[in-house]
Amino acid sequence: MESVNKKIHVHSIGIDPMKPADFRDPKTGRTIRTQSGYWAFVPAPLPPALEWTDELVSALSEAERELGKLTTLAGNFPFPKLLIQPFVRREAVLSSRIEGTRASLADLYDYESAQRSFLEPDNDVREVHNYVQALDYGLERSQTLPISMRLIREVHAKLLEGVRGGQLAPGQFRRTQNWIGPAGSTTETAAYVPPPVDEMREALHDLEKYIHAGVDLPPLVRAGLAHYQFEAIHPFLDGNGRVGRLLIMLLFHEWGILSQPLLNLSAYFERYRQEYYDRLLDVSQRGRWEAWLRFFLRGVGLQAQDSVFRMTRLESIRSRYDVTVRADRNPERMAAVVDYLFSRPILTIRQLETALDIPYMAAKRYVDKLVNANILREKTGYARNRVFLAGEIFQALV
Repeated sequence: MESVNKKIHVHSIGIDPMKPADFRDPKTGRTIRTQSGYWAFVPAPLPPALEWTDELVSALSEAERELGKLTTLAGNFPFPKLLIQPFVRREAVLSSRIEGTRASLADLYDYESAQRSFLEPDNDVREVHNYVQALDYGLERSQTLPISMRLIREVHAKLLEGVRGGQLAPGQFRRTQNWIGPAGSTTETAAYVPPPVDEMREALHDLEKYIHAGVDLPPLVRAGLAHYQFEAIHPFLDGNGRVGRLLIMLLFHEWGILSQPLLNLSAYFERYRQEYYDRLLDVSQRGRWEAWLRFFLRGVGLQAQDSVFRMTRLESIRSRYDVTVRADRNPERMAAVVDYLFSRPILTIRQLETALDIPYMAAKRYVDKLVNANILREKTGYARNRVFLAGEIFQALV
């Protein structure tokens, strides 16, 4: 859920104005009346007192089991690091789509392959590209800086650089009130108003403490709690939904849940978008933690299954391409070229040249060989600035 000050993106989280009577569980948080007269919600610090029902325990066990299968497969995969790029890009496309962008995975690869000027008006694709940059930055930065409000601000700055919302204090927590509701709503008529600035700062401090505390809860559950809390606090004027989903991936990495970002959880949130919003709001209004966590854990399990399916399919494709690799005069170099296609199924000769540090004409010869082997095809029809598609690989990723 994303919001901006004064101009609010439409989300179907409710159409009625926020009323204190709707927030029925004081253990989840409290509503306060501000000096300006509108009501806002302040979530209670984590963790809540959870009821470990059989259904919740079962959902956690299933999610952990499916993640275990994914981790095992990733550990045995011939080139797991090359697969990170397409999975990160798919996550970027789907997380951004939740917030209204229409760019596809093919659009993103085309954008990167063509190396278009950032002055061109491709706002949707640029937003998705920024998501990729932000997640890559966050994963790299977390090697030296633990997940913190500082890191979250830095990731937010990357996300909004030069795109929609870029004028709304990128990299800075808000200094004014925001809210969530239909276009034209105000703090008095919005469906949800997060904490005012002072309470927001205190809530962020508590969230950072929680992230670093040795809480006796399973890491998957802690990640689900942290995602809710971040969305309830809504600390930025824009980009809260995307940063909140980025936070899940960063926590998975830091807490050892999944060492590589091979899980497209946003695919699940996008598919069940209305339920996603409803479950988050139900926590704030009725303290329904179990329903949210079961929804979250179900998504982890399903998307882990999806990743295993895609990776198994990609491994099968790579095995069949081995005939082409072995037939080449330089099979080691051809293997590197073929493997690169799995990270860049839409590419230019220049990209291959740079990635493998080989002469341009050598890269061109390898591309020509793969075109002749029906592994690549030229997709633009141009004589110059040609772009090539590894169609079978790409279809396994979308």
